[in-house]
Amino acid sequence: MAKKNPLKLNALQLKTLTLLQQLARSPDHAQPGEEEGSIFVSNFPAAHGDHFHVGDAVVLARDASGLANPNVFAVLERKGLLRSMFPLGAMLTAEALAYDTGLADKVLHRSDH
Repeated sequence: MAKKNPLKLNALQLKTLTLLQQLARSPDHAQPGEEEGSIFVSNFPAAHGDHFHVGDAVVLARDASGLANPNVFAVLERKGLLRSMFPLGAMLTAEALAYDTGLADKVLHRSDH
Protein backbone atom coordinates (compact mmCIF):
# COMPACT_ATOMS: atom_id res chain seq x y z
CA MET A 1 0.00 0.00 0.00
CA ALA A 2 1.32 3.45 -0.90
CA LYS A 3 2.38 5.64 1.99
CA LYS A 4 0.10 8.61 2.63
CA ASN A 5 1.85 11.93 2.13
CA PRO A 6 5.33 10.50 1.38
CA LEU A 7 6.80 14.02 0.94
CA LYS A 8 5.57 15.02 4.42
CA LEU A 9 3.76 18.13 3.21
CA ASN A 10 2.07 20.18 5.93
CA ALA A 11 -1.66 20.99 5.89
CA LEU A 12 -1.28 24.31 4.04
CA GLN A 13 1.01 22.75 1.42
CA LEU A 14 -1.44 19.85 0.91
CA LYS A 15 -4.42 22.22 0.51
CA THR A 16 -2.48 24.36 -1.95
CA LEU A 17 -1.41 21.35 -4.01
CA THR A 18 -5.02 20.12 -4.03
CA LEU A 19 -6.13 23.49 -5.43
CA LEU A 20 -3.34 23.54 -8.01
CA GLN A 21 -4.39 20.05 -9.15
CA GLN A 22 -7.97 21.27 -9.58
CA LEU A 23 -6.80 24.37 -11.45
CA ALA A 24 -4.76 22.08 -13.73
CA ARG A 25 -8.02 20.40 -14.82
CA SER A 26 -9.62 23.70 -15.85
CA PRO A 27 -9.10 25.13 -19.35
CA ASP A 28 -9.52 28.62 -17.83
CA HIS A 29 -6.41 28.11 -15.69
CA ALA A 30 -4.22 25.48 -17.36
CA GLN A 31 -2.22 24.79 -20.48
CA PRO A 32 0.24 22.00 -21.32
CA GLY A 33 3.77 22.52 -20.07
CA GLU A 34 7.04 22.02 -21.93
CA GLU A 35 7.95 18.78 -20.15
CA GLU A 36 5.95 15.62 -20.73
CA GLY A 37 3.03 15.40 -18.30
CA SER A 38 3.52 18.90 -16.92
CA ILE A 39 0.80 21.56 -16.78
CA PHE A 40 1.25 25.32 -16.46
CA VAL A 41 -1.33 26.77 -14.08
CA SER A 42 -2.00 30.51 -13.95
CA ASN A 43 -4.81 33.03 -13.74
CA PHE A 44 -5.56 32.14 -10.12
CA PRO A 45 -9.18 32.92 -9.29
CA ALA A 46 -10.07 35.75 -6.95
CA ALA A 47 -12.48 35.06 -4.14
CA HIS A 48 -15.86 36.73 -4.23
CA GLY A 49 -17.06 36.91 -0.68
CA ASP A 50 -15.77 33.84 1.15
CA HIS A 51 -15.31 31.52 -1.85
CA PHE A 52 -14.41 31.08 -5.50
CA HIS A 53 -15.20 28.59 -8.25
CA VAL A 54 -12.79 26.29 -10.10
CA GLY A 55 -14.46 24.08 -12.66
CA ASP A 56 -17.21 22.10 -10.94
CA ALA A 57 -15.95 22.88 -7.44
CA VAL A 58 -16.41 25.68 -4.93
CA VAL A 59 -13.40 26.51 -2.75
CA LEU A 60 -13.61 28.43 0.50
CA ALA A 61 -11.24 31.39 0.53
CA ARG A 62 -9.81 30.26 3.88
CA ASP A 63 -8.63 27.02 2.22
CA ALA A 64 -6.81 28.93 -0.53
CA SER A 65 -4.42 31.15 1.43
CA GLY A 66 -1.46 29.12 0.14
CA LEU A 67 -2.07 30.39 -3.40
CA ALA A 68 -0.88 33.81 -2.19
CA ASN A 69 2.03 32.51 -0.11
CA PRO A 70 5.45 32.42 -1.81
CA ASN A 71 6.83 30.16 0.94
CA VAL A 72 4.33 27.42 0.07
CA PHE A 73 5.40 27.58 -3.59
CA ALA A 74 9.07 27.46 -2.52
CA VAL A 75 8.53 24.26 -0.50
CA LEU A 76 6.50 22.59 -3.28
CA GLU A 77 9.28 23.51 -5.70
CA ARG A 78 11.99 22.16 -3.39
CA LYS A 79 10.02 18.88 -3.14
CA GLY A 80 10.02 18.61 -6.96
CA LEU A 81 6.28 19.14 -7.43
CA LEU A 82 6.38 22.39 -9.38
CA ARG A 83 8.49 25.14 -10.84
CA SER A 84 7.31 28.32 -9.19
CA MET A 85 6.55 31.43 -11.20
CA PHE A 86 5.00 33.08 -8.17
CA PRO A 87 2.79 35.10 -8.19
CA LEU A 88 1.93 34.50 -11.86
CA GLY A 89 1.58 30.74 -11.76
CA ALA A 90 3.36 27.43 -11.49
CA MET A 91 4.50 24.61 -13.75
CA LEU A 92 3.16 21.45 -12.11
CA THR A 93 5.12 18.27 -12.68
CA ALA A 94 3.53 14.93 -13.51
CA GLU A 95 4.38 13.91 -9.92
CA ALA A 96 2.40 16.87 -8.57
CA LEU A 97 -0.61 15.97 -10.67
CA ALA A 98 -0.50 12.36 -9.45
CA TYR A 99 0.17 13.13 -5.76
CA ASP A 100 -2.70 12.00 -3.53
CA THR A 101 -3.21 14.82 -1.05
CA GLY A 102 -6.19 13.10 0.55
CA LEU A 103 -7.94 16.48 0.76
CA ALA A 104 -9.93 16.77 -2.48
CA ASP A 105 -13.28 16.03 -0.85
CA LYS A 106 -12.50 18.36 2.08
CA VAL A 107 -11.29 21.37 0.06
CA LEU A 108 -13.25 21.02 -3.21
CA HIS A 109 -16.95 21.34 -2.49
CA ARG A 110 -19.23 20.01 -5.20
CA SER A 111 -22.96 20.29 -5.66
CA ASP A 112 -25.06 17.17 -5.13
CA HIS A 113 -27.24 17.85 -8.18
